[in-house]
Amino acid sequence: MLRPFPLRRFSLLLPAPLSICLLLCVSTRLHAADDDTGSTVIARVGDAQVTAAEIRADIQNLDANAQAAAERDPAALSEIVRAILAQRLVLKEALDKKWDQNPAVTAALERLRSNAIAQTYLQSVSKPPDSYPSDTELQAAYDANKAQLLIPRQFDLAQVFVKNPKGADASAAAIAQVKLDAVRKALAKHGADFAAIASAESDDPTSAAKGGELGWLAETRIQPEIRSQLGSLVKGAISQPIRLDDGWHVLKVVDVKEPYTPSLDEIRVQLSQKMRAERARANSQQYVAKLMQDNPVQINELALSKVLKQP
Repeated sequence: MLRPFPLRRFSLLLPAPLSICLLLCVSTRLHAADDDTGSTVIARVGDAQVTAAEIRADIQNLDANAQAAAERDPAALSEIVRAILAQRLVLKEALDKKWDQNPAVTAALERLRSNAIAQTYLQSVSKPPDSYPSDTELQAAYDANKAQLLIPRQFDLAQVFVKNPKGADASAAAIAQVKLDAVRKALAKHGADFAAIASAESDDPTSAAKGGELGWLAETRIQPEIRSQLGSLVKGAISQPIRLDDGWHVLKVVDVKEPYTPSLDEIRVQLSQKMRAERARANSQQYVAKLMQDNPVQINELALSKVLKQP
């Protein structure tokens, strides 16, 4: 079924009343002006609780896209809190059963501690200066990579979907064909309302609830069978039924954005972040290489070859 790629969600769920509480608490109190210490309790379940500071710390560990989603979408932020609460409950049960005293767990914790110390120290010594990149360096990087910055043509699409999976029995296929013919006839009428027809007839409930709207899709993310037809359609045009594995898709081109290269000002923040990340990686590699050079490593290759063979 043709749909925009959904944002990945946490799968942990809590009862509806708690979900509502979380949504309200998180959205109204996370950035409260009077919460200077971050000690405000955002949510509780049983004896477990989550403070504003803990949520901020967890969000900072997410990738940039997930952070942006959490900032603009209260529901996504609420799901992060649910995941933290679930982890607290599991942790409490494990500690109550003294699982932390298990020798294997103790050894794993020590490895994690050592890795965390080494990694955070390496990050600190590899961090580029705050002045990097300069305006001149940003401009040079933009000019050198302008060809790769091209944003492909984008289509704002809506659809009426008629379910008819390949391999369906003859009876189901016949029913789908009757429905498809009825949809085509309705769309062919003068002044036909595509959104109303999609809402009433489409077998895709997600897009049907929005009048068939699929939103903006980059040309490169659209199936070849559909992309080949879109090239000949202008804004406002409706396609012939397109057969995919799940059924028939009748598409409307709501709008089109031609390919373009964004200006430096449009991508300044993203480009700066990318350059800083690349410089940090390079600094890290150079730092480790210098340490290894100053502290030559000797390895008993013969003994090493037998390590994995020992019981």
